[in-house]
Amino acid sequence: MEYSNLILVTWDFTEKNVFALEHAINMAKHIKHDIALIHIVKKESEIKDAEKRISDEVAQKFKDIDVKPNIIVKAGNIFTTIVELADEIKARIVVMGTHGIKGMQKFLGSWALKVIAGSKSPFIVVQDHPQKELYRDIVIPINYRKENKEIINWANYFSKSFGVKFHIFYAKNTDANFVKGVESNILFISKYFDQKGIKYEMKSASGTKEFQNEVVEFTKEINGDAIMLITTRDIGFADYVLGAQEQYIIANGEQIPVICINPKPAKLGGGFSASGG
Repeated sequence: MEYSNLILVTWDFTEKNVFALEHAINMAKHIKHDIALIHIVKKESEIKDAEKRISDEVAQKFKDIDVKPNIIVKAGNIFTTIVELADEIKARIVVMGTHGIKGMQKFLGSWALKVIAGSKSPFIVVQDHPQKELYRDIVIPINYRKENKEIINWANYFSKSFGVKFHIFYAKNTDANFVKGVESNILFISKYFDQKGIKYEMKSASGTKEFQNEVVEFTKEINGDAIMLITTRDIGFADYVLGAQEQYIIANGEQIPVICINPKPAKLGGGFSASGG
């Protein structure tokens, strides 16, 4: 079963997931997609009660919506079952609410990152109501990692679907290898954007602060609607504990939505293959 024209929204009866559904509704109306809510329970016996509770809550909080969401309740684990379902039904986008409470960003970012890891569909992580009807200005942070190049196809999808203008914000460093990697990524992405007619601007970070902090500040400065980033390839336990850079952006204190794209697993013998829609 495939739902390539479906937006999947995680649901756990918190206010943050109401925000996620609001974001999904805005996108679904524009690109004529369906919406499904996914809720995970521990036991099969809990499914029927959860379905009714979700149905009642959505009916109460979203009385006059144009896009009526389907409800999917599965027994499993939130860290594996959500992604497994998204991949199985080939969901176009997954929208997830998360908490970015001050002082807790690292741990909450890690939680969100653990759910996202491995998905073939992009995850949009939100913390607040939509500030605009659609994402029109999206910041793409670029550093030296080769997998940054894999953002191109999904950037093209968002450009075609929502008329997005991208703001490529690249890291600054004095290390020669770092600079070479950043320049290679910028050249690759800008050539692709030029070929596809994708609107974009480029700006360098100052290098005076941690890059993830500069990314959030820059997005706020230009009144950007979202940040689109590539997650760490083959992320492991140490990344969750010690802090993969993206987890700080995901749980940013400005509550900016973050579009997370997972790179494909590394191939033996090298070679690049971009993921996307």
